[in-house]
Amino acid sequence: MQSFRGYGQVTGEQGRDGQKKKRLAIIGVSSIILVAMVVAVAVGVSHHSGSGSSESGSDNHVQDSMKAIKTICQPTDYKEACVSSLTSVAGSNTTDPKELVKLSFEVALEKVKKVAGQSALLKEVEKDPGTRQALSICDEIMDYAIDELKNSIDQVGGFDLSNMEEIIENIRSWLSAAITYQETCVDAFENTTSKAGEQMKKVMKTATKLTSNTLAIVTELSDVFASFKIPNFNRRLLSTSNEGFPEWVSQSKRRLFTEDTPAESIPDVVVAQDGSGNCTTVNEALALVPAYGIKPFVIYVKEGIYKENVNIEKNMTNVFMIGDGPTKSVITAGLNFVDGVKTFNTATVGVVGNGFVAKNMGFENSAGAEKHQAVALRVESDFSIFYNCQMDGYQDTLYAHTHRQFYRECTISGTIDFIFGNSAVVFQNCQIVVRKPLDNQQNTITAQGRTDRRSPTALILHNCSIVADPEYYPLRNTLPTYLGRPWKEYSRAFILQSEIDDLVQPAGWLPWAGDFALNTLFYSEYDNRGPGAATAERVKWRGLKSITAEHAEKFTVARFLGGTEWIKNASVPFIPGLIPQVSTDTVFGKV
Repeated sequence: MQSFRGYGQVTGEQGRDGQKKKRLAIIGVSSIILVAMVVAVAVGVSHHSGSGSSESGSDNHVQDSMKAIKTICQPTDYKEACVSSLTSVAGSNTTDPKELVKLSFEVALEKVKKVAGQSALLKEVEKDPGTRQALSICDEIMDYAIDELKNSIDQVGGFDLSNMEEIIENIRSWLSAAITYQETCVDAFENTTSKAGEQMKKVMKTATKLTSNTLAIVTELSDVFASFKIPNFNRRLLSTSNEGFPEWVSQSKRRLFTEDTPAESIPDVVVAQDGSGNCTTVNEALALVPAYGIKPFVIYVKEGIYKENVNIEKNMTNVFMIGDGPTKSVITAGLNFVDGVKTFNTATVGVVGNGFVAKNMGFENSAGAEKHQAVALRVESDFSIFYNCQMDGYQDTLYAHTHRQFYRECTISGTIDFIFGNSAVVFQNCQIVVRKPLDNQQNTITAQGRTDRRSPTALILHNCSIVADPEYYPLRNTLPTYLGRPWKEYSRAFILQSEIDDLVQPAGWLPWAGDFALNTLFYSEYDNRGPGAATAERVKWRGLKSITAEHAEKFTVARFLGGTEWIKNASVPFIPGLIPQVSTDTVFGKV
């Protein structure tokens, strides 16, 4: 498996710097600015709350600045880079928050511009089609990474101590996404014939270190702020109605999600192949979506097989797509790796715009097992929900790439690494269908891609069923199936309270290559059932751990996703925590 899929050119936020050659520079700069802003806030609060006299001189300023920098850098993995970069930004005699931010921008921009000035990589683009495609992928996802860091800076710059926990959760998710995009960019150069991959790794190294340091700082921010004696460290709940919808969702649009069919409600756009709607293709409907809309834009896709590659772009926020059923309203295409398309770009449907919701829809990549990597659905959308949907493919069917995602009562089919990515994602009450692979292959259900040990990401199956496709079932003992393998160093996957049929091998999990990540991954199985759920013969890796109910609870919808705040429980039922082992489920909505 490789780590790249794609969609068309995405229109960015208003005011985005359009100079492509500066993107890597801005990423590094943004990371430093975010760190500097945390320092500025901490130092500012420390002075505000202190009772020092006006006799404090330059020595105190130096001490305050260095103390703040060392405190902030303490939890980072790259302490030397952290201290040196912040020292150059903050200087030795500045404690004013505004001046710190100004200096951080001016000094850091000049430093990282030198890195971005390396043009050798761009010179290679004309020589190799694979390299050209990889550069195009980087061009796109570096925009996403920049936005993640800008969002983080905005949150830190205008935070309210009363909702600090919520802010920290958001920033950690965004920084994790930025790190993932940087990794995806580097991965895009696998199997290229030029030296571009190694050059890109060198260019990206500083930016990744700085972003990782920033994630470490934010992860430990509660302790850092405690060291400066900051009070009122509480959480503010999101504004929702009694039904669980955001208050701005109208009653007519709420009915679209509570009813089995949207026929009697009024969507914004109707897609119908027979001409009975506003559009005949899904892409035509998406062209009508207002940029960065706050209210939901509802697209009703009538029954039909829609042969098109669809991109819900970054500016298409709060798109709600509803079909007539997961096998009736189907979007399908067949881009694949064997035919020369980078895996990132093979997605039949790519979802970037935040707040995407799909109900009763099917997503398919029809390329077939012999075409290897071929994505049906790729999702970067934060706070995205898929309810009663179907994702069909073989290798790399569902790419849950980044951010917070929830899947309920969905069917996902495939063979190799067919649920993968580095999002914070929960699959609940879903059916995982393993298909027949090629004769020389073995199946792996998950391939989680966490690269930073502080990323708040994991792949979680809760109350799901893992079964064999009828064609594969007679071959399950000769073409083995495993729960997953570690794609990246800090891979995390959890199988909770699920039904595992006898297709899963007793060893349970498969290595990626040799002993890679076996000590750093975190895999666990808790309270599962079925003939494939026995753990006595599971692999004896250091990273495969037994967990208690209390620990497992941390990886449920309520605790891991904060789902009780953003999953619209009137439209999408969900189990907030673990299922009681004896009594009936306690759920929001239906079971």
